[in-house]
Amino acid sequence: MSNEARRDALLKAANNRKRRAAFKRELAEGKRNWREALDSKEEAILRMRVKELLEALPGFGSIRAAAILDRVGISQTRRVQGLGSTQRQKLEIELKGR
Repeated sequence: MSNEARRDALLKAANNRKRRAAFKRELAEGKRNWREALDSKEEAILRMRVKELLEALPGFGSIRAAAILDRVGISQTRRVQGLGSTQRQKLEIELKGR
């Protein structure tokens, strides 16, 4: 990989991390809804882990997020873009009203 390509990749990764952090902050503040992450077309959001998404929700911590993932049958390391249709449906049922 050339130095220029490496620099571009590092810059892109940093921008994606900033975008995910901003999205999670907006979730915590109630400005965004968790459904927006599932419906997003933005690469930075789609590459967020589902566990991080849940932990960003008000009233959710690592224990509650892990319990929901276990009940729904989603791996702790699954990313938003990797959710299957059945997993999405179960997650939506679990988070209904939030």
